[in-house]
Amino acid sequence: MFDTMVITKAVAAFCGALLIFLLGNWAANELYVPRNANAPQAFSIDTGADEVDAEPVAELTFDEAFEVADAAAGSRLWSQCRACHALEAGRNGVGPYLHGIVNRQINAVDGFNYSGALTQAGDVWSPDILSAFIENPSAVAPGTSMNFRGISNVQDRANLIAYMESES
Repeated sequence: MFDTMVITKAVAAFCGALLIFLLGNWAANELYVPRNANAPQAFSIDTGADEVDAEPVAELTFDEAFEVADAAAGSRLWSQCRACHALEAGRNGVGPYLHGIVNRQINAVDGFNYSGALTQAGDVWSPDILSAFIENPSAVAPGTSMNFRGISNVQDRANLIAYMESES
């Protein structure tokens, strides 16, 4: 069944197909790749995007942001917290209820089993400690069971804390 002629035909077919693909590649490169594709850029247009601002924008401190905080803007941020927490007193979810959280003792909610890592955060949930905790919970209380990526914008954190305070 496999004699010399069959093997010769198979090798010839393979070589012919390879030759067709190589010629097709060469034709496509000639048709679609410009001759000056590797040439250096002839000119550039300055859009001003690379310029650095003359004076850097000063970032607000948390105290300044908290003074001008908008509780209404914090209500839309509350949806991130609502998945695990509630603002009604005594209604614990995955996390403890946050009614009256501002200036409340840490680990003070009855009926909620805390992970124990919050003792490193301090004694009272002051707005500053809340802000730091909302920014990065695992940095303030390493080992906390709160799985939250954090909110980096200082004004958003201030708005959220003002909303929680106003709803309490």
